[in-house]
Amino acid sequence: MTTWREIRSFSPAVRLLLVNQLGVNTGFYLLIPYLAVHLSRDLGMSAAAVGTVLGVRNLSQQGLFILGGSAADRLGARGVIITGCALRTLGFGLFALGDGTAVLLAASVLSGLAGALFNPAVRAYLAQEAGERKAEAFALFNVFATTGALVGPLLGSALLLVDFRAAALTAAGLFALLTVAQALMLPAGQVAPAKESVLADWREVVGNRAFMAFALAMVAMIALESQLYLLLPEGARRATGWDGAAGPVLVVATLAGLGLQLPITRALQRRGSRAGWISCGLALMAAAFVPPLLVTSGPGTDPGDLPGTALRMVPVLAGALLLQTGLMVAQPFVMELVPAFGRSRLTGTYFGVFYVVSGIAAALGNAAVGWAMDTGARMGAGWLPWACCTGLGLASAAAVARLHRTGALPVASAPLPVRA
Repeated sequence: MTTWREIRSFSPAVRLLLVNQLGVNTGFYLLIPYLAVHLSRDLGMSAAAVGTVLGVRNLSQQGLFILGGSAADRLGARGVIITGCALRTLGFGLFALGDGTAVLLAASVLSGLAGALFNPAVRAYLAQEAGERKAEAFALFNVFATTGALVGPLLGSALLLVDFRAAALTAAGLFALLTVAQALMLPAGQVAPAKESVLADWREVVGNRAFMAFALAMVAMIALESQLYLLLPEGARRATGWDGAAGPVLVVATLAGLGLQLPITRALQRRGSRAGWISCGLALMAAAFVPPLLVTSGPGTDPGDLPGTALRMVPVLAGALLLQTGLMVAQPFVMELVPAFGRSRLTGTYFGVFYVVSGIAAALGNAAVGWAMDTGARMGAGWLPWACCTGLGLASAAAVARLHRTGALPVASAPLPVRA
């Protein structure tokens, strides 16, 4: 079945959520990658002030995922998604129109809170709407998200030829369109009245030891995925001596995600266990850091030596491809398993807690990799960050495998027969 036919086989609500994710990632990557440069170069803010503005946005989003998940469970995912898109419209609009510290901090808080609302809500809605086809739905979700992550920076680069405000207003306008689309077209689901308090819901989810063990075991997935934007681009620049070497790394990973995500998920869900494939995907992500280690731990090459540059680029690109492949293997089945740990009424809360843990893991992981990069450069041990990433991935893979062997993981829905 082609990707287009696969998309059409889902309900209109699922199709709208896929388009919504395309728009969300396009708007986000259109603006956020260029925000630090705007704050420092255009507004003349100090590095400390820039770090504060960016840190507030990250903290507002990562720390409040649980609120978005609980709101989706109690108020309905539809309303939370609409509210989140509306708040991001306002936040990005403030980035365009404001240049004072107070306004920029307000924009950061609103933008982060928006993500904390709609990210778990969208996944909860998608999981419930897709039924037994969760893995396929989340595979398509990843395809649309990856497309947005590719289109956004390209569009942002073009708009920055005008100025930053043009990019910010375009991003705000895109989220305004998404807000209207969800309000007009996304069906409202029935929300069962809650008998317990929000705190009781949180205690139930956090007290689910199997789920928390799984969430902690999965810390490598998000932490290693973020190395597509940190360690691998830096490794490519070091190996080749070419400042633009990060571009091919991201292109290879993105094109692999677009072309292979759905075929991989559909092939794997017909055989083996979900937990087994998650563990395998994490192992592949761990292995992704071995090829680049071979060409980045020694001295770089002369960028004028084109054959040598191309040759040293190959292991880094192989690492990017392995990392993306491991993510494609694991992520849809992770998203399928998360709501299976508990009651369907708490789907949003489970996703919220999972992403709080993932966000903390990504922050700590990037900090640890940065420390390993600095320490390795200072001590002449260029292999150190790569070895750390490989060790983290293998530890997560082993942890998931152990949870599976001990029967701690739920059994996901059986795959449906493959349609021609």
